[in-house]
Amino acid sequence: MPAQSPRRDTRGIVDAADLMRRVRFRRHVPAPPLRPYLEHYWLIDWDLPEPYVSHVVPHPSVNVVFQESAGGEPFGEVAGVGLGLFSKKLEGRGRVCGVQFRPGGFRPFAPWHAVAELTGRQLPLGHVFDAVPQHAARDVTGPEDEHARVAALDAFLTRLGPAPDPQADLAMALVDRVRADRAIRRVSAFARAEGVSVRALQRLFATYVGVGPKWVILRYRIHEALERAETEAAVDWAGLAADLGYADQAHLVRDFTATVGVPPTAYAPR
Repeated sequence: MPAQSPRRDTRGIVDAADLMRRVRFRRHVPAPPLRPYLEHYWLIDWDLPEPYVSHVVPHPSVNVVFQESAGGEPFGEVAGVGLGLFSKKLEGRGRVCGVQFRPGGFRPFAPWHAVAELTGRQLPLGHVFDAVPQHAARDVTGPEDEHARVAALDAFLTRLGPAPDPQADLAMALVDRVRADRAIRRVSAFARAEGVSVRALQRLFATYVGVGPKWVILRYRIHEALERAETEAAVDWAGLAADLGYADQAHLVRDFTATVGVPPTAYAPR
């Protein structure tokens, strides 16, 4: 469903509390015509006495990111769905203004690209969109007033003119179901419930989401496990594994460790 207010959770951010102590992080809702396609805008400003590395377990979303750092020229890029842990070094003074699309919501802005072509890649705006104004990044990152930055993001995306696409609507709805329903655990059962073949579901996800339905199911499981590790003093990992549809705790531990870099029992945010 289109966002009416920005999400307040920190799902996907590793050691979110530590990050929030070091940067100013805000989310904003886009203009109403853009809401069917976007999760939210996200703004980060920092002024750090020493470098800091942030880590994020990415959502199955494409992001458009505008960044400005002290001493450097503003730039913009399209970041496809990140398959592994995303790490970003922040130093000195700078700001980022980002657009997080709903999974399935990016292709109407660039219908000539299957979203899987962008997966795991970060590309300059001009490599993805036609006729990007040379000053686009400065228009977004330049204003000191954050509402002016949000207005600039609205203007940038509105110029691209999202094209109506029923298949994009379907992809967004299917990913929403995966995110909300823990009972969706197997792609074959999911496809059968939706009245499509596994192959058709995989093609739809590759074209519109950028990753397969199995990957999306697993990623949302890891997001929930990470959030539980962030917010609970003593997690019942065996019980959580069962809740998330894992065959046993060992499978959850394996996926968590491969994604976050440490096993869940060793993950201890400050």
